[in-house]
Amino acid sequence: MPGSALRLLTLLTACLVGGSASAADIKVMISAGFFNVYKELGPAFEKSTGHKLVTTRGPSVGDSPEAIPTRLARGEEADVVIMDGAGVDILDQRGLARPGSRVPLAESFIGMVVRAGQPKPDIGTVEALRKTLLAAKSIAYSDSSSGTYLSTVGFRKLGIADEIAGKTRKVRGPPSGEPVAAVVARGEAEVGFQQVAELIHVPGVDFVGTVPPEIQPPTFFVGALPKNSQQPEAAVALLRFLSSAEAAGVITKAGLKPLAAR
Repeated sequence: MPGSALRLLTLLTACLVGGSASAADIKVMISAGFFNVYKELGPAFEKSTGHKLVTTRGPSVGDSPEAIPTRLARGEEADVVIMDGAGVDILDQRGLARPGSRVPLAESFIGMVVRAGQPKPDIGTVEALRKTLLAAKSIAYSDSSSGTYLSTVGFRKLGIADEIAGKTRKVRGPPSGEPVAAVVARGEAEVGFQQVAELIHVPGVDFVGTVPPEIQPPTFFVGALPKNSQQPEAAVALLRFLSSAEAAGVITKAGLKPLAAR
């Protein structure tokens, strides 16, 4: 057995011993940015622990009825949420999350794509990004954290919010919608912005790069327990696994930056 696989198996065994003594259905609400990591590692967690992951998807923030804070506020049940830290801040403010339950999982960055084969514009500096957006015929961004930030803060920092307002488009994400990159791939937007992890695995686009540090908000995907979690021990075992050093390779492959294991 390869060393990395053995370490994962050892960790999963520890999660089982340290978690619930019996198998449980764990209701997970998760946003798109960390979903590829969860999708790859989840089956191994289920197989080794006997727990079953029951998954509901939705954006971390925004005005979609599928947004995780909105789902919890209207009474939908979850044992654990995995989402942008800004979304967990909202849960904390509304009294929907257990105090002290937050577990950092990975750092994320906003990036940009163009349709495959098209020239990649310069976005390496604030001035270059400003010029690129002013020249673009159409701009797409997500209805979750990255798009909310760009539309309310980032574009204003660039001093072009009013100039580009008529050519921007907010794209509703999964589960009922799609990644911003899919809109760009069809040619319905010239450039598109979203978390890198949500851009780089979509066919039909070319990744240009991340926005400059001056426009890049600190973004972390985290796990937390909702206030009324029914399976807290099993949920904590899942978060321990997803935040482990052994999961770092999968996190990196997904387009995220691993954090030091807690």
